Amino acid sequence: MSAIATLARVARPVARAAAPQCSRASLISIRFKSSYPPHTVIGMPALSPTMTQGNLAVWNKKVGDQLSPGEAIAEIETDKAQMDFEFQEDGYLAKILVQDGAKDIPVNTPIAVYVEEKADVEAFADFTVESSAPKPAAVKEEAPAKEEAPAKEEPTPAPTSAPKKAAAPTDRIIASPLAKTIAIEKGISLKGVQGTGPYGRIIASDVEKLAAEATQKPAASSASSASISNFVDIPITNMRKVIGQRLLQSTQTNPSYIVSSQISVSKLLKLRASLNASAKDRYKLSINDILIKAIAIASRRVPEANSHWIESENVIRQYNNVDVSVAVATPTGLITPIVKDAHAKGLAEISSEVKDLGKRAKDNKLKPEEFQGGTICISNLGMNPAVNFFTSIINPPQSTILAIGTVNKVAVEDKAAEHGFRFDDKINITGTFDHRVVDGAKGGEFIKALKEVIENPLELLL
Repeated sequence: MSAIATLARVARPVARAAAPQCSRASLISIRFKSSYPPHTVIGMPALSPTMTQGNLAVWNKKVGDQLSPGEAIAEIETDKAQMDFEFQEDGYLAKILVQDGAKDIPVNTPIAVYVEEKADVEAFADFTVESSAPKPAAVKEEAPAKEEAPAKEEPTPAPTSAPKKAAAPTDRIIASPLAKTIAIEKGISLKGVQGTGPYGRIIASDVEKLAAEATQKPAASSASSASISNFVDIPITNMRKVIGQRLLQSTQTNPSYIVSSQISVSKLLKLRASLNASAKDRYKLSINDILIKAIAIASRRVPEANSHWIESENVIRQYNNVDVSVAVATPTGLITPIVKDAHAKGLAEISSEVKDLGKRAKDNKLKPEEFQGGTICISNLGMNPAVNFFTSIINPPQSTILAIGTVNKVAVEDKAAEHGFRFDDKINITGTFDHRVVDGAKGGEFIKALKEVIENPLELLL
């Protein structure tokens, strides 16, 4: 077992006892009896209930900086989003053990060291977790007995364990962020490369050496070079992993069905234009803002669609409030910030809230409670004129998601018109329902209620 793993096992109970008030920081609070001054190791924090590992995006502090309670010292990419790591102790950052860009760091893994006195910072320039790990006296006393063991038994523990520490795992590539960046820039595959860093980690000098060797071999096959340049490997973020897991779970476990309707929005567009014209820059409503309100009203009329399947409690939970999850595309993946109590809010308030949530979602600044939950979901691709119709995947434990297409001019029969027809503005709205919660008849009833509200938009103002 490595010194880091040993340290983590020894330190976790102490961390819980020493810092029960610290919900956002993981402190391995051991005062080591070594050549180093008194110090505390900071462990990788768990910033969401389901987080088991995370990526360290960037440090906001550097060695020697003062740390204050509630201050964001780093940005951590969790399984949900990129969040601030708010420290809860006074002191000074003495050593950074995990650099910017590090991936898949298990919770409680040591990532930094802080001290209470600024004068102690310099003593940690060469600090490593291994050098400060406590060495119990019992181990030293038993050393002679362990030395005699190899004479009696041919397979000794020491020779078999040492190579395992030095060798990199065969099922994944372990490389420093800088090494990965250089490899991508130079088109070098890291598969099968034996690193010279700690525990067989591939470091920047290993990649530079490979690049130098490649330039000295002009006879390398052109086919091999072409295969390297024909694709780019994009690292999978924690958020993308969670999206994949949840959507796979949804498609495998939800007996879903779809109901679609082409709905006239001519009156809705006129109402929107009238309200925006009279707003005098106080707000600017979008079609999506109005549809969120319409979905909230329809959900109150057909509450079966505003329900969750809670298998762990053997119940269907039907909600009185309507919290609408709004799908927002971000650089790292899809996230669904929530407009809470949409049924009780006006259009201007919904519009302002959607704009704020959408901006902070793209900046990875949402709080967990702002995107976890929701009773029903809307996914709108209407801003893309090429998308007339699509379906969405339910986000468990929700039972309903509405897919919104673009607005199109459609010819409809009108005997009173000059040519016997006229053009109407229509959109396709497609509901995907969990059949365990929403029967087919109820799904149709919900779409009918939604159609009535949208085609008679004055009901939104009641």
